[in-house]
Amino acid sequence: MQTIIETVQPYVNTIVTAAAGVLTAFVLGGLNKLKAKVNVWLEARTTAAQREVIYKIAGEGFAFAQTAFKEAGGERKLQEALQYTTLRLAEQGITVSAVEIRSAVEKAYLEYKAKTKSLLATEAQPNEEAAKVAAKEAVSGLAAKLNDFLAQATAEVSNTVPVQVQSEPILAPAESAQTPVTTE
Repeated sequence: MQTIIETVQPYVNTIVTAAAGVLTAFVLGGLNKLKAKVNVWLEARTTAAQREVIYKIAGEGFAFAQTAFKEAGGERKLQEALQYTTLRLAEQGITVSAVEIRSAVEKAYLEYKAKTKSLLATEAQPNEEAAKVAAKEAVSGLAAKLNDFLAQATAEVSNTVPVQVQSEPILAPAESAQTPVTTE
């Protein structure tokens, strides 16, 4: 029995070593995949945080150019905003291409324009109560002018047209009944 164990021992050692090697290879492969996923996740998180910082600084740059260079043209304001944003990002240690900086400043400009447009639209809408009062006044004025016009037209017609007596009365259709106009 001892001889069988001594004879099989090298084969068992080889099989156990090979199994351990295969198991180690699987574990290392899994760790490499996990490492790659973690790196992608960290890179995405860092990029998202950096994007947020970039957009905030670009907004600051736009606001700076908008207020400090009120009289300057749009291109000058853009250049000043780009310069401010580039310097501030360099201070933060964030390196971004000029195209990305410009797009961030342009985004800040579009957001500002959208906010300004919506504020002007809400300010331009009249108060509902004021609109009702103005409409009532307009209707009252129109009714008064219409009554004056009808009074003048009836006075002119009665003065110029002789009265004729008809043998049959003319009936007005029921649907064209007139209602008096009242003013409040």
